[in-house]
Amino acid sequence: MSAEESERERLPFEPNKKRQKPLKTSTKSAATPQQPSNQADQKRPYTKEEMAIPKVVSQRMVRRVAVFCGVPTALAIGTLIVSYLLAIYFNIKLAPIAVLLVNMGLFGLGVLGITYGVLSASWDEERAGSLFGLSEFGTNWGRMLAVWRETRQKNS
Repeated sequence: MSAEESERERLPFEPNKKRQKPLKTSTKSAATPQQPSNQADQKRPYTKEEMAIPKVVSQRMVRRVAVFCGVPTALAIGTLIVSYLLAIYFNIKLAPIAVLLVNMGLFGLGVLGITYGVLSASWDEERAGSLFGLSEFGTNWGRMLAVWRETRQKNS
């Protein structure tokens, strides 16, 4: 494990082993015979179970996404219904731009709720986290940025 990785806090469900990079194949001339590939030497370093998010954590993420995305989306649909009912039954004409802007804002909050729902969930299997997940969001956002920066440096 390199010094950069030891400084970065590992995810609770991140595998202990470091993934090996796939070998780059170079084009060889027809004069050199290619060696037969040995399937045993090229086995995958991790199983699907090792790479998967634990079921407890994924269910926690889904519940949070349902709340943080579902509530603003339901409100956006509700504003369409309410504005229609106000116009038809009570003859109250709302400015169409106002209805549009409110809808766009609420649907936008719904989209942001997907990201916040995933990042505000505790990624530790044993710890449920807080109600709104503000501390978990900060931790997970920091992890995500650290991995993003590390990947960007490796690709440069």
